[in-house]
Amino acid sequence: MSTAREDALDIFLYALKASRVEPAMERRLVCRDGVMEIDGHRYVLGGYERLVLIAIGKAAHTMATPFLWRVGDVRERFEGIIVGPEDEAAPSQGFRVYRGGHPSPNAGSMEAAADVLRTLQALTERDLVVFLISGGGSALMERFLEPGVSLETIAATHKALVESGAPIAAINAVRKHLSAVKGGRLAVAAAPAEQLTIFVSDVPAGELDALSSGPTFPDRSSVEDVYRIAKEYGLEERLPVEIGKKITERTLGETPKEDDAIFARSQWVVLLDSASLEDAGAERARELGWHVEIDNHCDDWSAERAVEYLMGRLGEMRRLRERVCLLSAGEVTVQVPRGATGRGGRNQHFALIASEQIAGSDVVVLSGGSDGIDGNSSAAGALVDGKTQARAEEIGYPVSAALAAFDGHTLLEQLDDTIMTGPTGNNLRDLRVLLAP
Repeated sequence: MSTAREDALDIFLYALKASRVEPAMERRLVCRDGVMEIDGHRYVLGGYERLVLIAIGKAAHTMATPFLWRVGDVRERFEGIIVGPEDEAAPSQGFRVYRGGHPSPNAGSMEAAADVLRTLQALTERDLVVFLISGGGSALMERFLEPGVSLETIAATHKALVESGAPIAAINAVRKHLSAVKGGRLAVAAAPAEQLTIFVSDVPAGELDALSSGPTFPDRSSVEDVYRIAKEYGLEERLPVEIGKKITERTLGETPKEDDAIFARSQWVVLLDSASLEDAGAERARELGWHVEIDNHCDDWSAERAVEYLMGRLGEMRRLRERVCLLSAGEVTVQVPRGATGRGGRNQHFALIASEQIAGSDVVVLSGGSDGIDGNSSAAGALVDGKTQARAEEIGYPVSAALAAFDGHTLLEQLDDTIMTGPTGNNLRDLRVLLAP
């Protein structure tokens, strides 16, 4: 019989495999006789002068390839731009590929933004643009509204936001009001063309404006939200001076909203999301003989609060029966200490906090990112158990010290408790697996 550690890893890896983009695209997208259809939305491709495909995010290449395959012979008419985290060949003639930076924008991010805006602004009402959007696009493609803002300032802004401890929705609200390519502004650039956006979502249900900071979606946040968030999380002090000044002087412009006529010819479809990941994980856990419950209440909570909550839920389950499995999707927040130079990410940080809670017990906790990359490390996440804390003490690097330095990867790598998948070409948020035999 497999161990709880083996089962936790099995559940996570199965969920990744079962939630791949390619089979989902094959199931949902149909193209026959030049008519493309997805979820009831029909497009007679021969009726458009130009067919443009813009893919942005960690799953950009993974989405673009099966999309072009599914449209068949019509793919030769598509042109476009792919913006992803890896150097990969163009999927077809007529495509330009950019390697953007993540988690911080790079020169490729800015070059991609400029090219995408030029391409979209040349479209007319006789054209169709298909956007393939996945997580990570907030950094992979960027250009600020303010002319002449340097890459160094943009990168420093993104870093300050990510390390502020603010939830992702709050971070995105700020990003959207600074950017020329977020908060619905790609839809503005593409109008009056027909627009279809297909999402591989790493945000909670109903919050598509947060996915890659919502480049093609109506923005629910406002400039007043930005000013409130900045005050709550002390952003004026964290942000570069010229960016903080725009907030303190309250000179930011508003983003397009749901009732804006700019979205009259836009449709949106969710191909995969974190529920896909959880459902697959639950299926595998039941096959392995575990009683499964799903609880996502701690989405966007701090890692510390999320650990406390989920451990409490696991304890409640365990009092009722044996072999219980608690699954939780979404993302937790971490506040990186200023000046910290450690390696790690929110998943490894979460796992280390959990290792203190489960010390000496038979509980196993896994936390991993579906994109295969956790923070600034090479790991997808980590798998810890009741012996992790003691093993850390034995090698002279206490868990508490690694947490204080935000250096979870360094410790977990030495303990062989990291999960190494490599980049998956997908991004459906994080999955946490808690097992109590």
